[in-house]
Amino acid sequence: MKEQLAKIKAEALNALESTQAVADLDALRVKYLGKKGELTSLLKQMGALSPEERPRMGALVNEVKANLEAALEGQAKKLEQAAMEARLKLEAVDVTIPGKAPKLGHKHPMYLALDEIKDIFIGMGFTVLDGPEIELAELNFDRLNAEEGHPSRDWSDTFYFSADEKVMLRSQTSPMQVRAMDTMELPIRIIAPGRVYRKDEVDATHSPMFHQVEGMVIDKNVTMADLKGTLNTLAEQLFGKGTVTRFRPHHFPFTEPSCEMDVQCHKCGGAGCPTCKGEGWIEILGAGMIHPRVLEMAGIDPGEWSGWAFGMGLERTAMGRFKISDLRLIFENDVRFLEQF
Repeated sequence: MKEQLAKIKAEALNALESTQAVADLDALRVKYLGKKGELTSLLKQMGALSPEERPRMGALVNEVKANLEAALEGQAKKLEQAAMEARLKLEAVDVTIPGKAPKLGHKHPMYLALDEIKDIFIGMGFTVLDGPEIELAELNFDRLNAEEGHPSRDWSDTFYFSADEKVMLRSQTSPMQVRAMDTMELPIRIIAPGRVYRKDEVDATHSPMFHQVEGMVIDKNVTMADLKGTLNTLAEQLFGKGTVTRFRPHHFPFTEPSCEMDVQCHKCGGAGCPTCKGEGWIEILGAGMIHPRVLEMAGIDPGEWSGWAFGMGLERTAMGRFKISDLRLIFENDVRFLEQF
């Protein structure tokens, strides 16, 4: 048995010393020290020894067992240390290598234009309002003097939520003017930017979803001259000194008299091109003096107070501000286009 014990010890120590993986160590532990291991099998043979030999052989087996356990523990530490060194080497960071600058985003050109519009009007004493996109037809149409039968109320122009046509996606941010008249003290100076929806066909200057900025002033002795002066100031601050504008007579139920304001096409300088559909001008807003009936519906005496209002398309304004030739570029989210701003 001594020869067997010596052989087991030598083989085990040699195997442990050459082990390169922790999993292999566990296999060797089971092979030599497990319940069915070689040392255990050897101990079972001690019954064949004389009573005098058993203690000496038991002591030798325990000594070999202790040696193997110590060797196992020592090899495990070596493997752990080697694994740690390999990991540190693999994960080493060269602090002398130049870092990678994070790529930051920026505001969309349309919202850059909106920020400029807000700054201009806030500088003139206006308050910025925000409101719901799902709106009551009463506020979107009735309170704005667009009665039943008006073309803008047709299903071909408006997105309704119900057959009774009482709830809709707002087609303009003008309902915020009604809300302002109902809740704010006079005099009133507000703008109301936001997303609106109409059943427009998509082309270079139209989209079924777009953004508007509504504005309204109600005060004493307000005239059309105040409206034109304010809007010309807006155009020059947005598009540059000397921007050419024109005001054309029009009809809106909310205002009387009414007009539309155009700016000279930024793409062709008035010569005519696809962007302006050959007209040389781009319409950016409709405006006018608030209809006396609208004031009366809000409980405001038109004999004492007067006002003006306008509604402008934000996308078209951004097109003029940044010389964009096609409205569809604003919504396509092409990074090559957006990175220019």
